[in-house]
Amino acid sequence: MEDEEEEDQVDEEVRGDQEKETSWASSVEEPIQPTTVRSLQREECLDRSCSPDEPGSAPASLGSDQNLSLRSGPLSPIQEGERTLVRRNSEKLANPERQRKRLDKKAASSANLLTRSPSLESRAKELIASAGSPGSRRGTYSQEQSIKMFIRGRPITMYVPSNIQNYDNLKMELPSERLELDWLVYGYRGRDCRANLFFLPSGEAVYFIACVIVLYHIKNRTQRHYRKHTDSVRCLAVHPDNVRVASGQTAGVDKDGKPMQACVHIWDSATLVTLQQIGLGTFQRGVGMGSLAFSIADSGTFLCVIDDSNEHILSVWDCTKGTKHAEIKTTNEAVFAVDFNPSDSNNIITCGKSHVYFWTLSAGQFTKKQGIFGKYKKPKFIHCFVFSLTGDVLTGDSEGNILPWAKSAADTKTLGKGAKETYQIVRPIKAHEGSVFTLCTLKCGALLSGGGKDRKIIRWSADLAPERECEIPEKFGAVRTVAVVDDEGLLVGTTRNAILRGSFSDGFVAIVQGHLDEMWGLATHPSQSIFLTCSHDRQVCLWNTEEHNLDWCITLEEYGLCADFCPSGSVVSVGLSTGRWVVLDLVTKEVISESTDGNEQLSVMKYSPDGRFLAVGSHDNFIYIYSVTESGRRYSRFGRCNGHSSFITHLDWSKDGCYIVSNSGDYEILYWDIAGGCKLLRNRFESKDREWASFTCVLGFHVIGVWLEGSDGTDINALCRSHNEKVVAVADDFCKVHLFQYPCPKPKAPSYKYEGHGSHVTNVCFTHNDSHLLSIGGKDTCILQWKVTGGGVGESRETLASTSSTSTSSPEPPAS
Repeated sequence: MEDEEEEDQVDEEVRGDQEKETSWASSVEEPIQPTTVRSLQREECLDRSCSPDEPGSAPASLGSDQNLSLRSGPLSPIQEGERTLVRRNSEKLANPERQRKRLDKKAASSANLLTRSPSLESRAKELIASAGSPGSRRGTYSQEQSIKMFIRGRPITMYVPSNIQNYDNLKMELPSERLELDWLVYGYRGRDCRANLFFLPSGEAVYFIACVIVLYHIKNRTQRHYRKHTDSVRCLAVHPDNVRVASGQTAGVDKDGKPMQACVHIWDSATLVTLQQIGLGTFQRGVGMGSLAFSIADSGTFLCVIDDSNEHILSVWDCTKGTKHAEIKTTNEAVFAVDFNPSDSNNIITCGKSHVYFWTLSAGQFTKKQGIFGKYKKPKFIHCFVFSLTGDVLTGDSEGNILPWAKSAADTKTLGKGAKETYQIVRPIKAHEGSVFTLCTLKCGALLSGGGKDRKIIRWSADLAPERECEIPEKFGAVRTVAVVDDEGLLVGTTRNAILRGSFSDGFVAIVQGHLDEMWGLATHPSQSIFLTCSHDRQVCLWNTEEHNLDWCITLEEYGLCADFCPSGSVVSVGLSTGRWVVLDLVTKEVISESTDGNEQLSVMKYSPDGRFLAVGSHDNFIYIYSVTESGRRYSRFGRCNGHSSFITHLDWSKDGCYIVSNSGDYEILYWDIAGGCKLLRNRFESKDREWASFTCVLGFHVIGVWLEGSDGTDINALCRSHNEKVVAVADDFCKVHLFQYPCPKPKAPSYKYEGHGSHVTNVCFTHNDSHLLSIGGKDTCILQWKVTGGGVGESRETLASTSSTSTSSPEPPAS
């Protein structure tokens, strides 16, 4: 019988601009084409010897279009409706009646579109739409149906499982499940931000990380979240009424590279309702760190903002009208803090790199006076300042000094007639070793200072005499900011992204902790509500999703990039940046085994479902297989999977623990027979019906629909199928978490989209009972815990999650 094969025509026009967006039907020369091409494969050509579309079948020197030609043979176009199809081997349509009869024999009835296996029964409801009429050409497929997807010009063939007999009639729908932000206990941005921790009369600490502002009730250990920001939050200010809050964000770019407009939100901390947006589109690069302040003398009528542009423009806004009152360029140097004089809203002070400026606002115009250091050494940085009860300005600098400033009469002797009054240092006070990062005044007139290198908090009397001091434990870093809770209690934000609670007499304990650097490694326990993360900061942390706290944290010699729990649940393996990997005991935290595979970073660790094997995916293109005994405490090399032409990115085990499917950096999908000696399965068609214990590979038939039109091959960093096999969560490169129906094997599948991260989302993972989803950010060092809930009906595609949410682990505290 003559070969019957059809493909959607691939546009062969060569694009000059390799970075231009592509679509599902664009040229194979372009950088990324999640393009699908259906083809009916001949059963005789399923063997590796006559399947040139397998990796390694074409010379490496050939371009992607040449490789396609080698696979396809001569292509002759055939018109079908508005589509242009191509037919291999120049088959003629000389006998259309004969062809119609042949296709009729293969047509599936509407009652048999999907032959469900037991594992599909629970998740295949509503997946298939009603079929077309018997004999319909578009609704007829053979057992050898395959889908082609093009990424960066590379064709990826995926065979359709036998239980799907009509691919065209598969219906992609939104999942019935949803995500709600459940807890944001894991992280605080203290490493590079300042003045970003406050205590409200409601009993809540307010701080931010990524795009989320957290209101954490200290006593009840509950959280609420303000989530109206579209990019990373950089600064906070609390209104004199202690209810309204202002927050400013950076100006990022969207997935198409277009700049996003930054603004300042003024919102109600009791209701989480946004009251005003200030300066939308005005701040070119967003709002600077520590660059917000409400006026005090007039009960918060005005808000001053310093943007992140080169000139660091200072602007004053009328909060009641949302209009700009005045603006001026400040300096090309970094600006760290701004505030109104509490007794005069026309006086504003800024400080930063080697400067203190005193601004006076009159009739919409600014005048500036620079603080004169005179005979005193000018510090490199002025980090912070406060006003004393007497009205003097006190600054803290990088030399460890507290400098009181006062207005001085004009020095006519030195500067001549017409000299103006100046601000000069009264007397320097050596306060800390290293920088003074924060200053905080108390109602009684006393002063608190927080040090960098010495990690001390010192209490000073009103006349600046030291009274008490304490030291923050070294593991938490330096003091970044201090907030007063009551007469004794303090909150301390640190440079190692922790928030501490305590007092001078009782010491301090951490109530919030987080990683310090980019995270990629994430694993959830097979039977307990705990998960593990590893980061470029070399820390490995074990977290509890129910208690919302850090169980333990250790520091390794190299940083970790991947991890997995042994099915026994007693140990966890962590892959490191040097090719070394270690196995940790969850109770003792000790390293009980370690090995090295190659000298390149490891990207994936995965135990077989029965715990007999461990697969280690490396950037040296190999997958190393180890035999595992004694419940994960002993390891011996079993074999090595050799066949990928680029680094390993993802892999999964089959449910029987005998096979592996893997993805690589050049978008290959390969299958391996582990039990048979780590052999590459050259006939990939035979793996189309294999069932997988997990699904984390970003490339595969069941997840074609997660790739958006025009996306790049690196746009999806990770995905994870739920254990009940109903949904798949996706971590993308544009700060979003998506939730899709599983399976979703057709392009443009609808999804729910959730915001919160402030940088690329590097990994996602469901907890053992699918009650929660964990997502981790890259540069935002943020871990978000999402609650999985049932969904409603009638929501629009790509629905955004609620932009403000309340999540508690005990009854919500009343606002006071």
